Amino acid sequence: MSAGRIAPLLIAAGLTVGCGQARRSEPLMGPLALQSDAEQGRTTFMKYCQPCHPGGEAGLGPSLNDKALPTFLKKFQVRQGIGSMPSFSEAEISDQQLDDIMAYLKALRGHEGEPGG
Repeated sequence: MSAGRIAPLLIAAGLTVGCGQARRSEPLMGPLALQSDAEQGRTTFMKYCQPCHPGGEAGLGPSLNDKALPTFLKKFQVRQGIGSMPSFSEAEISDQQLDDIMAYLKALRGHEGEPGG
């Protein structure tokens, strides 16, 4: 094969190597720093919400990170359950824990747009 034919093949191979899978680990904006209420919210979120909304993203349930709903509507949905989402009583998730989850979701949403890391 001549040098004129090898060069385009090498360029194509180099471009193909650079097209890997999407990043699936730590966000590019760096670790999420949380206040204590949001840290408590993360703990509760991991127990009750993470199975259906992994990392606040879509899973069995829809993404929470891109929902600009008012806090009272999010709380209503948690308490009442809408669609396939189950309801969570105050005995399961206290009002304080629910406030902490909302603080965690707010921190996640704010972190999405911050550069860094």
